[in-house]
Amino acid sequence: MKISSKMKKSLNDQIALEGTASNSYLAMASWCEITGYDGAANYFYAQSDEERTHMLKIIHYLNDVGAASIIPEIKAPSNTFKSLEGILKIALKNEQIVTAAIHKMVEITQKEKDHSTYAFLEWFVNEQVQEETKFETLLQKFELIGRDKLAINEIDKILATQATPTTDSIV
Repeated sequence: MKISSKMKKSLNDQIALEGTASNSYLAMASWCEITGYDGAANYFYAQSDEERTHMLKIIHYLNDVGAASIIPEIKAPSNTFKSLEGILKIALKNEQIVTAAIHKMVEITQKEKDHSTYAFLEWFVNEQVQEETKFETLLQKFELIGRDKLAINEIDKILATQATPTTDSIV
């Protein structure tokens, strides 16, 4: 099966975006661990693994359609953060960027009548709804519970309950 050069480039750009997200979550996890937010650290380590799995899904798809995937060099993420709430805001913004990129790819598939890639991307569209909702809900906890030390400790506990290893299939 052939895909257009424009679609191939978009998918390869998405590989880089997913890799960048994985590294960003890894840096967040490390900061949380050092800062004493063990629940958040585990949560963001799992998020990092999930983003890497998404990257691998795209690599495998490109391989399956006979298009070369490009494994990008990934710029080092920021590793200085001010607060747990700040990290969650950055994570939400990152997910919104990923969502926009996926929607752009879906538009390309529709314009080019690339039904196979469209079907492949449907999973990512649904995944991004869940990702954005997850971070929006976590940020709401600061409004509901507060921002004092006890509230942040509660939010860290909430993150710990959501720190599940990825079960996404990479093939």
